[in-house]
Amino acid sequence: MHKTFYQYLMTKRNPGSTDPEAEFANNAFYDQSFPKQEDEFDELSKYLEENATYLPAMEIFDAVWKEYQESF
Repeated sequence: MHKTFYQYLMTKRNPGSTDPEAEFANNAFYDQSFPKQEDEFDELSKYLEENATYLPAMEIFDAVWKEYQESF
């Protein structure tokens, strides 16, 4: 069984880092509404565009999504 996107994203967490992917993961960790079981790009993208004020650019999500897809 592969990891959900959220589980993969959590591998990027690093509270002391200023790396954009680490900051995305750190902020998603504290986002109580993050769709943790969602694995569909469109649904995750829509959620982030509408709710994730902590994500300064969707390109960060796109890069992590690509890495996630390549991980399985």
